[in-house]
Amino acid sequence: YLRDAKITEIYEGTNEIQRIVIARSLLSEH
Repeated sequence: YLRDAKITEIYEGTNEIQRIVIARSLLSEH
């Protein structure tokens, strides 16, 4: 359970970072 929770936490954190990076790159393009 603990391992799964940690993996999910890391995965969600990565998704957030990716969204921010994508949003920034889209904003800088226009």
